[in-house]
Amino acid sequence: MYTLRPTSFFRPSSRPTSPVPTPRQETPVGAERTARPLSKLSLSNFRRPSPSPAAGLSGLTPSTVVQDGSFMEVLGLKLSEAVSKALAQPSGPGVPGELLGGRRPIPAGRGRTLGALIVSEVKASRENPHLYRAVIRTLQRPLSVLLTNISTNLIPLLSSPAFSTPAAPTPQDPQPNATQLHAVALATFAGELLEAFDEIGLGVEVDTRGENLKGIREGLASIVKRVVEPLLNGMKNELMPLIDNLESVPPPPAASNGVAGKTAATAKSQAVHPSISTLQALIPIYSRALSRYVASAYAESSLASFVISLVWRGLVALSHRPTPSPTPPASPSMNTTALKPKDPKKPSTTPPATPPASRFTLKLPPSRPPTPPSPGLRGPTVAGDARALYNLLDQLPKPSADKEQTRLAREVVDEAFDGLSSLIALLESIQLHATPARPVAPGASPKAPMADLEADLELLTADLPIVIATPILLRTFLPGERPVHTLLGLGEVEYRKGCLGGFVRAEECGIAVGQRVLDVLRADPAVQAQEGAGSFLRWLERELEAARAEREEGAAMH
Repeated sequence: MYTLRPTSFFRPSSRPTSPVPTPRQETPVGAERTARPLSKLSLSNFRRPSPSPAAGLSGLTPSTVVQDGSFMEVLGLKLSEAVSKALAQPSGPGVPGELLGGRRPIPAGRGRTLGALIVSEVKASRENPHLYRAVIRTLQRPLSVLLTNISTNLIPLLSSPAFSTPAAPTPQDPQPNATQLHAVALATFAGELLEAFDEIGLGVEVDTRGENLKGIREGLASIVKRVVEPLLNGMKNELMPLIDNLESVPPPPAASNGVAGKTAATAKSQAVHPSISTLQALIPIYSRALSRYVASAYAESSLASFVISLVWRGLVALSHRPTPSPTPPASPSMNTTALKPKDPKKPSTTPPATPPASRFTLKLPPSRPPTPPSPGLRGPTVAGDARALYNLLDQLPKPSADKEQTRLAREVVDEAFDGLSSLIALLESIQLHATPARPVAPGASPKAPMADLEADLELLTADLPIVIATPILLRTFLPGERPVHTLLGLGEVEYRKGCLGGFVRAEECGIAVGQRVLDVLRADPAVQAQEGAGSFLRWLERELEAARAEREEGAAMH
């Protein structure tokens, strides 16, 4: 009765109701550790696993970067920092002649560096139109600040009297002053930045919403123009009077005092016009200054106008130089020989067997006064002055032929020099074939030289405007001064202002001037009676026909 039974009270207290775990088969611990790679024990396994690229690529688009503004903010800060560095003072000591208020001019090349940064950012956004417009809007603020800072620094320089004093370099002071150098440095910076704009066509597009850099581009171009043109005009004002003076007949060379041998330097100085002598001292100085002023393609357009205006004024001056009066110098050796028989110390009676003095004079070599004198006594000729002027102007810098934006300017400059070269060929041919006092060999026709010249006129005047070739050939074939403005019934000042203002104006007035000259000369019986009238009139008729055909062809193409 009192026997003990196995009740739950005597069972163990550690989870009596839990089932007995069944044994499971596991791999040995040693085998598990050897199979696991060591890389799984690194700390990288404790990092959060990143999503796969394929899963996250669809959610990352350029629009999200633009919408949150982080990319534009970084770009704006980057451009603002680049603009600040571009106008910062260069490090290191400066040259005393370049310091202005303790500041140095901006070194060349900074505009290209800033332009390269802008070009790289714009190129990277070209494929996305929305991103491209956002980049352009971001560029406007730092570039507007840049343009304002340049204008602020430039205004006191341009208004300073030192900027225009001296107006042009001189042999005594060939280097630009500090004010001019600082202004040129700012213009060079603006020109370099514009060249970078041209690389991708920045600022030339038309956007009605104002999302472009056209205003920045125009402001930079205005800076280049405001600096370079006054400096070029200062040199032009010094050179133009010298070139215009080439129209005057130079003074005759100094007569020798009977000295047999003259030095080559003296002979050369007598064969140079006074204006050419002055230009020979100035042109090398101006050439070096122009190379410094014109340091970008946007300054080369002003350079082209500068060079073309000098060439044109040279053409006008040399073509309108009047024919010098024939005053042949007497031969020194001939003078001494002719005076020997008149020596008062000699007896007045001559032995009958001795021939008279005139016999000795005839046997001596003739002095030939009509022929040009020897090089040592010859004065400057118009052909020689034209060649000297060509060589001097050819030393000046010219627009680059390699850059697209300056190629047209270089072609126009080359055409101007072709005209001056044609003038040289025409004047030298006239000097050779149609000298008024040219001796005629016995038995030869005096019309032969004029006929040879007439045959070459079409080729010689191919690159010359009619208003330039007409006065030269008028003096050649019709001796005597017949100014073109007199034949037209105009005053000289009115004619030069209306028809000789430049290459373009000369081409526009060429046909009208030539036709009027042709009509007046045909109606003048005195002109028809002259020997060379026919040659000149035939040449003028051919030139007018060619000019009309060229004008009609140009009108048909347009």
